[in-house]
Amino acid sequence: MKKTVVVICMLCCALLHVAAYAQNPVTLTGTITNQKSNESLTAVSVTVKGTNAGTYTDDRGHFKITVNHALPLTLVISSVGYSTKEIEVSSAATPVTLALEPNFVLGQEVVVAASRRAENIQESPVTIERLGAANIRNAPAVSYYDAVGSLKGVDVVASSLTFKTITTRGFGGSGNLRFNQLVDGMDNQAPGLNFSVGGVIGLTELDVDNMELLSGASSALYGPGGMNGTMLITSKNPFKYQGFSAQVKQGVMHVDSHERKPAPYYNVSMRWAQKITDKFAFKITGEYTETKDWLANDDRDYNRTTSSNPNGEVKSGTRTSDPNYDGVNIYGDETTQSLPVIYQGVAAAIPPAGLGALNGILAANPNLTLQQFNAVVAGNPQLAPLAPYAPVIYGNAKNYYAGQNVSRTGYNEQDVVDPKTYNLKIAGGLYYKITDAVEASLSGYWGTGNTVYTGSDRYSLKNLKMGQYKLEFKGKDWYARAYTTQEDAGKSFNATITTRLFNEAWKASSVWYPTYMGAYTTALAAGLPSTDAHNAARGVADQGRPAGPVYDNPLFKQIASTPISQGGGLFLDKSSLYMVEGQYNLTRLLKLEDKGTDVLVGASWKRYVLNSEGTLFADTAGRININETGAYAQVSQKIFKDILKLTASGRYDKNTNFKGRFTPRISAVVKVAEDQHVRLSYQTAYRFPSTQNQWINLVVGGGTYLIGGLPALQNFYNLNNNPGYTLPSVQAYGAALAAGDPNAGSKLVPYKFGEFKAESSTSYEVGYRATFFKHFLVDVYGYYGQYKNFISSQVLLRSKSASPIGLLSSSTRDVFSTTVNSPGKVKTYGWGLSAEYLLGGNFSVNGNVYSDDISDVPQGLVTYFNAPRYRYNLGFGNSGFGYGNHFGFNVLFRWQDSFDYAGTFGQGRVPNFTTLDAQVSYKFPKIKSIVKLGGTNLINKYYRTAWGNPEIGGLYYVSFGYNVF
Repeated sequence: MKKTVVVICMLCCALLHVAAYAQNPVTLTGTITNQKSNESLTAVSVTVKGTNAGTYTDDRGHFKITVNHALPLTLVISSVGYSTKEIEVSSAATPVTLALEPNFVLGQEVVVAASRRAENIQESPVTIERLGAANIRNAPAVSYYDAVGSLKGVDVVASSLTFKTITTRGFGGSGNLRFNQLVDGMDNQAPGLNFSVGGVIGLTELDVDNMELLSGASSALYGPGGMNGTMLITSKNPFKYQGFSAQVKQGVMHVDSHERKPAPYYNVSMRWAQKITDKFAFKITGEYTETKDWLANDDRDYNRTTSSNPNGEVKSGTRTSDPNYDGVNIYGDETTQSLPVIYQGVAAAIPPAGLGALNGILAANPNLTLQQFNAVVAGNPQLAPLAPYAPVIYGNAKNYYAGQNVSRTGYNEQDVVDPKTYNLKIAGGLYYKITDAVEASLSGYWGTGNTVYTGSDRYSLKNLKMGQYKLEFKGKDWYARAYTTQEDAGKSFNATITTRLFNEAWKASSVWYPTYMGAYTTALAAGLPSTDAHNAARGVADQGRPAGPVYDNPLFKQIASTPISQGGGLFLDKSSLYMVEGQYNLTRLLKLEDKGTDVLVGASWKRYVLNSEGTLFADTAGRININETGAYAQVSQKIFKDILKLTASGRYDKNTNFKGRFTPRISAVVKVAEDQHVRLSYQTAYRFPSTQNQWINLVVGGGTYLIGGLPALQNFYNLNNNPGYTLPSVQAYGAALAAGDPNAGSKLVPYKFGEFKAESSTSYEVGYRATFFKHFLVDVYGYYGQYKNFISSQVLLRSKSASPIGLLSSSTRDVFSTTVNSPGKVKTYGWGLSAEYLLGGNFSVNGNVYSDDISDVPQGLVTYFNAPRYRYNLGFGNSGFGYGNHFGFNVLFRWQDSFDYAGTFGQGRVPNFTTLDAQVSYKFPKIKSIVKLGGTNLINKYYRTAWGNPEIGGLYYVSFGYNVF
């Protein structure tokens, strides 16, 4: 009994002590500055040694922290680029004042992308590149997204000013399905489009803390899609980065009127973050960009059906020299007809007796001129009603139409796509510290805008909207998050299809072509050369045709706002993505820290909900759900006193429509000397066919049916019982038929579908990263990879009638482009080298060169590798010189080799290009503000990054950023 009383008394005393202690918290304040410049330092970490309690300095260098610890105590003061200091505090009455000594050492950045855990970049098991907020602020780029293009191994494909696609190690294109982009841990892909929409949604420039780019395979940790790389973009936490910041950027584009008249460029952004208490903080951000976009204006003639290139190829010709002209970036001229076939339609509309009479007149009088024939027909009371058909009957009798195809007249892109591009982004979040070590946050990111995307056609993404909303709990060793992505295509439309339909609505082909043929016959009979006769006929058929631009034409707007499923060009994509995932680092829980062991586990669940109302997917009967589940684990072990670190990772994923996949990764990092590491890795990766690869059901330019690769689509179009034939097979049949081969039909081989699988790859990489004398950083890598089960497209032709001869004419056949796995394997290999040197006086020089190549490509396989063989970037800059080190500058020289580009829009050679980007700046330290004067592509030499994409010229700007450093 006495023992019990003693224990109770002791507990009461302890509780009273805790209560008294809790009622007397200690509040410490202070200011941290730069020892050299005496400037206040923002976002400096201030922690109580031996605890989880901590805070950061605000935008004026001040800090305030309330702790439940008795004095004296020790504060640890640290910030990237400065020497860490410890200071003992014995009194709360006197504010702490401390100056940190700048001590920036190259190659000491902390990254998380490579292993899903914090580690020094030197110890990263794979190639990784990083851009911090300071790098972004000093970059000679118009946006933070553009700054990534200067990193080693990176390629950027620009479909428009605001729609850019990042990739590494080949297989680039507009909308890369082999590259993951995560913004604050959220997959940034549009659920219906299946790829990241660049900077259209996500972080505003002032809210980017850092960007990490992981080159090469990353499926072992990040799941499907990470075949060629993963990029993590992380925002600024409001507990760390506080205050109000704003930036105004004013520029000008199209200065030489090459594409358009000179147009202003506007960009305004803001960020407001505040720590209300030690427990609660919030932030609000916004950014608006507006200008007139770059223009896709390639007017070369294009042949869409060739035996050697399934995606077509350029041919010689112009609108005036080729009646069947189809310009690369001319829309509406994809509609083409065979004049003999048109004649058959005209002849079918004439009563047989009348047709016989007309042909009889010509047979009996072969020397009749067209004028005389018209007069004979008009003078015969019984044949006079057939006078409008007389020129066409005459032309056919004279063999004017044999072998001649004619296309409708198209419109330039500037005539059908509104030149105004804009982007509005709004984001915000509430953050609450449940404990010193556990933080909860509720955040939202929303964006809308106009942009243009290159897919199988050119798409005007008009008033596109996308929102991401996330609830997250994060501890020191774990996190759990749930988020959703909500996509709304707005008024987006297929520019190619819409323009074709506009032509038809203005004047149907059933009227336009007979008019053309009659005028062509008249001109040819009058003695004009064939080319001049064709041009004269086009002028007659196009009389009254609306002149461009037509994007504001009421008829065009009506078609563009009519859903594809109802005969228009609008696609109604309101697809969604739902994701739940968690991760736990078990190292501390298992008490393995002192053994050099690290154990990490994680799992995820994802659901796509496709909702296009039949305008993009085969979802006319209702929304389509696709689920993916995954789990991963990673174990790393340091051996021989940190000389060697071995890591093994593995992930298993299952998709509703495909078998489960396991992807392992094994790596080793060897410390060969101080600040020198060699890395070796074996990696595997895969991607499930995208939602479009699975379920797309869309008619695109030229009338092709673009369908997914699932058996449900094959059954819907009856492609198993009434098969299609490959283009080479049909061409072989046509050649044999023309040669009189009685067995020509044997050339037609029905296409048989195989199992639809995930695409996979394996790769091996070796790299070396070293820092010499703390001021010279070198990183070099080489890799070798092999891909199989390529997710590609297969073009199939099927006659609309029972007769196979219908396969030979575009008007009597259906064309299907379906998603399949290509049987062949290909090998890729490449290397990269980068170096950076810190000179005296804050000067620095950097450069990188890299190469990617492909080999062992089976004949007939289109890989869409789309990578130049060589590229390099050279940079030179200074972060502070002159009066008070207030001046700065940065210059970047970029060069890219020419290469063969293949895409579903078309294929051809993309020329090499050289660009020069630069900026000069002046700092106002007292208000932490910067004025910048800069430009991208200063020499204004236009270039393209991909086939069918716009020409990019110079953009020149001046900006003022308030409270930005």
